[in-house]
Amino acid sequence: MSEQRPAGGTAPPRRLTPWFGITGLLLLATLLAAGFVQVRQHALLGLMAQSQDDYLVLSLYQLEADYLRLRERWPAPEADQPAATPGLKMRYDIFVSRVALLRTERARRLTGTIERAPAVLAGLDDFIGKADIYLGEAPWVSMDTQSAQLLRGELFALDGPIHDLLLDASHLVATQVTDRQAAIRQHSEIGMALTAFLSAMVLGFAVIALRQMRKLEQRRRHLEELADELRDARTEAEASAAAKARVLADMSHELRTPLHGLLGMLALLRETPRDPRAPQWLDMADEAASHLQRLLDDILDLSKLEAGTVVLQPQAVALVRLVDDVRNLMQPQAQAKGLGFEVALAPDLPAEAQLDPTRVKQVLFNLLNNAVRYCDSGSITLRCRRAATPGGKPGLEFDVIDTGPGMDAATIDRLFHRYSRAEESAGRAPGGAGLGLAISRNLARLMGGEIRVRSSPGAGSVFTFNFALGSAPSSAATAEDAPAVAEGSLRVLVAEDHPVNRMYLSALLERLGHRGVCVANGQEAVQAVQAQAFDVVLMDVHMPVMDGVTAAEHIRLLPAPAGRVRIVALTADVFAEARERCLAAGMDEVMTKPVNLNALVATLGRAASPPAGNSRTTAPSAGPGREPLLVDQAVLDSVAELMGARRSPALFGGFFEQADDAARRMRDAMREADPEALRRAAHAVKGAALNLGLPALADAAARLQRDADALAPTQLALAVQRYEELVQATRGLCEAQGLLRS
Repeated sequence: MSEQRPAGGTAPPRRLTPWFGITGLLLLATLLAAGFVQVRQHALLGLMAQSQDDYLVLSLYQLEADYLRLRERWPAPEADQPAATPGLKMRYDIFVSRVALLRTERARRLTGTIERAPAVLAGLDDFIGKADIYLGEAPWVSMDTQSAQLLRGELFALDGPIHDLLLDASHLVATQVTDRQAAIRQHSEIGMALTAFLSAMVLGFAVIALRQMRKLEQRRRHLEELADELRDARTEAEASAAAKARVLADMSHELRTPLHGLLGMLALLRETPRDPRAPQWLDMADEAASHLQRLLDDILDLSKLEAGTVVLQPQAVALVRLVDDVRNLMQPQAQAKGLGFEVALAPDLPAEAQLDPTRVKQVLFNLLNNAVRYCDSGSITLRCRRAATPGGKPGLEFDVIDTGPGMDAATIDRLFHRYSRAEESAGRAPGGAGLGLAISRNLARLMGGEIRVRSSPGAGSVFTFNFALGSAPSSAATAEDAPAVAEGSLRVLVAEDHPVNRMYLSALLERLGHRGVCVANGQEAVQAVQAQAFDVVLMDVHMPVMDGVTAAEHIRLLPAPAGRVRIVALTADVFAEARERCLAAGMDEVMTKPVNLNALVATLGRAASPPAGNSRTTAPSAGPGREPLLVDQAVLDSVAELMGARRSPALFGGFFEQADDAARRMRDAMREADPEALRRAAHAVKGAALNLGLPALADAAARLQRDADALAPTQLALAVQRYEELVQATRGLCEAQGLLRS
């Protein structure tokens, strides 16, 4: 009879043959047996390893050899030299150390199997106990000739027992080696037989498994189809990633190329202005170009924003000045398209607010740029008012209103997606990388706010940007037009490793009527606080011998009143982590370099009359500024006024001598591949350059200090060359202003 099949369908898969299961069970049983044998072998080998006496033979051999050498050194009866010679004592000490090796726990366990071992060890202990009186580490009496001869007899009597003990140990080890080899041979034979059986079982299992492979053909084809689908999905994802990379690369190229040329031309024009209004125009253009360059890295590195690693730098900002900066940059662009540009500020706005000006302006520039791009006629309005954030915190709210074509709901839904452009649905030529609004929304949320959109086709658009305001520092000092001298004279300790900085801070303190004492490192600062009473300590963070953080920790361990002196950190590091590290070490306040007269007056004022509870404060650090210029004229003029025409050349001359020396040390560090030395040389220049109003040089030194490990040798060489060029250019400007003798 023919076998019946199910009608109209694929035959069901055949059941596995019984031999497949039987072979599998046998293989499993064999593997379990092999595992048991392996465990047994491991236990046997462990027992053999624990009972090995090989090293005992070596110890006894060394003992006998050193015993014979000691006999040779022992004074003869007819010898007339001193009994306890240095050579004899050395040989005796070596002999005693060999005997000590036989007193360990393992040695006693092993020698316990040798019958005569206890008697020999007792004889050795008896001889050593008597000889220690004359030859031990702390001899009681000097060994005379008579004592030496008495001990000589006992020493020579140990010859036979020591040799017999060595022979017994050798015999024991030989027996163990023979037993060990026999056990290993037996284990090897068992292992070989088991391996042969396992091989036969595996071969049988493989034959049965090959017969089952045909049944997997249909499943394999299904898996291949699934793999094809996954491959297509991966190809699509790679294409998306490649598109992202092309967009970012194109944007980087298109931005960096004109920016480098623009900044170079602005630097040349600044030195030779022809129009009275040229400096103002150049400042506006320079600020715009520098702002773009500062933000380029954050725009390109979206993962940094999405991971939440962008750190806000809030500071007290005049709102009118911030809005004016935005208007001065955006109004010319709107007027170039024939658009009106209006700004409306609510009357109840505060004069100052705690916010990150760079990030706020970045969001406003993105929103206004989009408004100018899409609006062909009409006007653009920027409004600012007080408003609560979605979380209920006090904040500000900006409206960017345009009379452009508007957007439908579908466009609004994808407006904040990365690489999405409204032009794609509006029939316009593509512009931008499609990142601006996505970045703006992330920044708004980082500041505790949000961006909302209201729009409809033909009715224009309204983008609303709100964010939370930071809390004003409780002890923030109000800036005055002219700093006042502190009411009472204070004793101030200045801990600063750079001599130019010490000279500058001393001049500031002298002008304010305070008495300053200078030291060059943290260790000297701790010693000075122990020796004298100070009202405040100005502590540089990075110093040789002992850094400022460690010095502050040491000072806080001193008894009162020295341990409670007010400590103010001086640092060019603007990162929050650095300030937190200083405060955690016990410092009361952090001042960011460059130190100006107003900030120092405020700090010393707080030291003269500390707030209730001795609360610690952090001086507001400068937010991210524009691309640094060669000189900060305001700081430079302040330093020149402070030092006077007689002392300024010495101050700046000393600085540039150290800057040249730092360049030489950087070159030496590169040749020696010593990044730490390069960082030290760069740090020595950074703080002094900031205090003297030389921001470009300070920035170059800071970059070298930060990137000494990260840069490739060629890049590092270019960075040092750039630093040297800035030293020469800055020196030339200082000579032109009469601050240096040419």
